[in-house]
Amino acid sequence: MNKKVITRIVLALAAYFVFVMLVVIFYDDSPDQMKWDDREAYNRQFIAKIKLNEFTFEHALEELGSPDITEAKQIDDTRFQVMFYRTQHVKSDGITTQDECTFLLFIDGVLKEIGLGNNYPDNWKIITPYQQST
Repeated sequence: MNKKVITRIVLALAAYFVFVMLVVIFYDDSPDQMKWDDREAYNRQFIAKIKLNEFTFEHALEELGSPDITEAKQIDDTRFQVMFYRTQHVKSDGITTQDECTFLLFIDGVLKEIGLGNNYPDNWKIITPYQQST
């Protein structure tokens, strides 16, 4: 190979390296910026790996972004927070509903339960077992 070809290869590699570094530094890859179908897939894959009692409310916000639906309640000194993340497309109406989501139940900031949104009981009946065990 002559010197001209080698120079062009080195310049191309250098340009590629600069491009990759710019993408890594400036591209915001948070779930909030994803298209809805990509975010659903990301949420499903991430939630499948979560371990109960080891995942916190703050981790959820960092890794999954803002929830699609959220509810919170405090009973005595115990804080209950339920976050719904969209994980399955049901109807193309532009509105995210609980039956399209997976819920994460946090008690005092620690994940205690994961379930499909359509299995989420109304009126906070889900917290009754946790009240009795405290």
